Amino acid sequence: MKRFHVHAHVEDLQASVAFYSRLFAAEPTRLEADYAKWMLDDPRVNFAISTRGGKPGVDHLGFQADTEPELVELEARARSADLAVLREGAVSCCYARSTKHWVVDPQGIAWEHFHTLADISVFSEKPKPAEASACCATTGTSVQQAETTAKQACCG
Repeated sequence: MKRFHVHAHVEDLQASVAFYSRLFAAEPTRLEADYAKWMLDDPRVNFAISTRGGKPGVDHLGFQADTEPELVELEARARSADLAVLREGAVSCCYARSTKHWVVDPQGIAWEHFHTLADISVFSEKPKPAEASACCATTGTSVQQAETTAKQACCG
């Protein structure tokens, strides 16, 4: 089963954590000095906030797949909608190691589709050279927009 994902940038993490904890009636499942995440079951949503990135507001939307086959299904859907897909593969981003790809809708809204493999202790931990990732690479149509969005969303 997939989980809806929302990532927003905030200026004051402590005030935002207090607000969302009351709004969701739950404490974050992950809390760092610059990041917080709630894995809610009703509704099934992965809601994350961070102080890394641009102006405050929604950064991107997405779907978190529970399995690799679900991630493959999400990519097939994106391709069937004639969206350019930026496949990043295995990356380290937002305190997690994931397999992911990005699409950008016709209005410019970025969508991240990912399957989390493991938690990591460092935000966007740099992979060893043999595990090189496109997550924070500078690369430059809609594929270029997806690459730019992926870089900004992941690396702030």
